[in-house]
Amino acid sequence: MSTLPSLLAALVGRCRPRTLRGRLSLIALTTAALVMVVLTVVFNSIVRQRLQQQADNELHARAGAVAATVDTRHHPVRVLETPGDAALDTNVWIYAGTRLLEHPASAPPGDTLTRTATALAAHGDRRCAEVMAGDRIRLCAEPVGGVRPGAGPAASVVTAMDLAPYRASADTLLIASLALDASVLVGTYVLTRLAVGRALRPVRTMTEQATRWSVVASDQRFGADGRPVELARLGASLDELLDRIRAVLRHEQQLTRELSHELRNPLARITAELDWWQVRPRSTAETRTAHASIADAANSMRTICETVLDDARAGAQTVPGTADVIAVLRRLPARLGVRDEVTITVSGPDTLVAGVPAALLERIVAPLVDNAVRHARSRVAIQVSTKPDGTRVAVVDDGPGVPAAFTAHLFQPGRRADPEDGHGGAGLGLPLARRLARSAGGDVTHDGGHTPGARFVVSLPAG
Repeated sequence: MSTLPSLLAALVGRCRPRTLRGRLSLIALTTAALVMVVLTVVFNSIVRQRLQQQADNELHARAGAVAATVDTRHHPVRVLETPGDAALDTNVWIYAGTRLLEHPASAPPGDTLTRTATALAAHGDRRCAEVMAGDRIRLCAEPVGGVRPGAGPAASVVTAMDLAPYRASADTLLIASLALDASVLVGTYVLTRLAVGRALRPVRTMTEQATRWSVVASDQRFGADGRPVELARLGASLDELLDRIRAVLRHEQQLTRELSHELRNPLARITAELDWWQVRPRSTAETRTAHASIADAANSMRTICETVLDDARAGAQTVPGTADVIAVLRRLPARLGVRDEVTITVSGPDTLVAGVPAALLERIVAPLVDNAVRHARSRVAIQVSTKPDGTRVAVVDDGPGVPAAFTAHLFQPGRRADPEDGHGGAGLGLPLARRLARSAGGDVTHDGGHTPGARFVVSLPAG
C-alpha cells in the first residue's frame, strides 16, 4: 500500500512540465478548466430548471383548457362535450373530488400513471410530480371550481407530458457546452503557449547573448531599451554582475602582470649567478657568496609574492606595521641589480620610522628606483625626509625625465612613454607602487616641476 503514493508521486513528477512555458500553460489550462466546469454546471442547471418550468406551464395551460369543459355548478359534476375533445382528452384525468370521471385509454385505473394522478388530485391543489413509465413522465394537477368546506375542490384535472423532448434538448445543450468547453480549453492552451513564448523571447535572447559574451569576453551589456520593466531590472542586475566579474578578471590579470613584473629582477639575479657559476670554477668563498646571493633573491621573490598577494586579498587597508626606512632603502640597490655606471645614494635621518611593514615599503619604492636606474645617466638619489603628517621618500634621477605629453598616463597600467626604448618594462611598476602606497594610507606622485631628470615622491604615514 505504501508503494502506491510513491508511484503516483513519480508519475506526477514525470508528467510535470520541465519548462516555464509549459508550467504557465498548464496553470492557465487548469484555471480555465475549473472556470469552465463551474460555468457549465451552473448553465445546464439553469437550462434544465427552465425547461421543467416550461413543461409545467404547458401542463397547467392544458389543464386550464380542460377545466373549461368541466361543469361544477351542479351536482354531480359533469364533463361537457365540446368539439376537439379528442385533442383535449389526451393524457388527461378528470376527478370529481377523488372520484375518477375520465382517464386516458392508455392508462386504466390500476396503472402507475393513474395512481400518481389520483394522488395528485387527492391533495386538492396545484402541484406536479414525475414518474418513470418507460420514459420520464411529468404530471400536474389543476383544481376546478370552488373549494367545498372540509372536502377540497369540486373537481381536479390532471395532465401528463412525456419529458423526452425536453431531456433531449437539455442533453443537446450539455453536449454543445462540453464541446465549447473543449474548444475554449484548447484555444486557451495554444494561445497561452504562444503568449508565454513571445513574452519569454527576450529572456531567450538574453540567455544567448550571455553565453556568447562569456565566450568572447565582450564589453556589451543587456541594457534596458525596449524591454518590459521586469526584464529591464533583470538586465540591469546582470549588467552589474558582468561588470563585477569583468573587474575581478581585470584584477587577476593585473595581479599576474604585477607579479611577473616584480619577480623579473630576482629571477634575473638567480639566472646570472647560475650562468656565471657555470662559466668558470669558483672558490669556496665565491661559492658561499653566490649561494647567499641566490638565497637572497629567492627570499626577495617570496617577499614580493607575499606582499602583492596580501594586498590583493586585503583589497583595502594593509595590515599595520613599522619599518626602519633607511635600513630598508640601503638594502634595495643590491636586490635590484644596478648597472655599474649608475650610482645610487640614500640620504636621510637614520632613526626615521615609517608606519608600513618593511616588505611593503620595499615593494613601494622598488619600482620607482628600478625606473630611475633604467633611465638615469649616472646618478640616482633616494632622499628621505620627515613631515608633520608622515614620511617622504623622493627618488630622483638625472635622466631625460618624463615627457610632458605622457604625464597624465604615468600611473595607468600598461602605458609606457616609449615602448621602443629597448627596456623590457611592462608599464606596471608605477601603478603597483601607487596602489600599494594608497592601501597603506599613503600615495605616490610625480613632481612635474623638477628638472632635469625625473622626481617621484612617496608619502607614507608616520610610524
